[in-house]
Amino acid sequence: MSIYITTKSIEIPESVEIQLTELGVAIKGPLGSLFQSIDTHNAKVEINSTYLVVQALNSSKQARSLVGTLKALISNMMKGVTSGFEKKLLVIGVGYKAQVVGNILNLNLGFSHPVSYSIPENIKMETPNPAEILIKGIDKQKVGQVAAEVRSYRCPEPYKGKGIRYSDEKVVIKETKKK
Repeated sequence: MSIYITTKSIEIPESVEIQLTELGVAIKGPLGSLFQSIDTHNAKVEINSTYLVVQALNSSKQARSLVGTLKALISNMMKGVTSGFEKKLLVIGVGYKAQVVGNILNLNLGFSHPVSYSIPENIKMETPNPAEILIKGIDKQKVGQVAAEVRSYRCPEPYKGKGIRYSDEKVVIKETKKK
């Protein structure tokens, strides 16, 4: 069995500053800063001039899998602080609409009451039109989590396709029952 060591390093963009601490990696860029803790028993992070290298400290399965995950998290953090992440949701249905007012997302989704969603900090939401919601932020996990929470208020139903869906999501429409 061979020991997995990441052969590809992560290139550090010029606009990004990285600080290694005992607890983890702090990355600062033009859009903000993020921190990722590191399991120091299984992985080691080093900076070599313009590259960041993540290595496993032992040959255990946990250490090898942790290295790949940590490498992906750090590269996503670098992308987040330089260009950011964005998810687009579509609101589909007659009378369904979304509107951002201050720090609240108001949704009319066919319920007897409007749904209000409090926008978390470090997340920006826009509604270019009442049928679209743009969610932006520097943390990929947080942007995805907020998008999933908003979508969960009214998931697309399989007969007409009404509800909130991701812009690239395909909803398979079922045929209605016939007598």
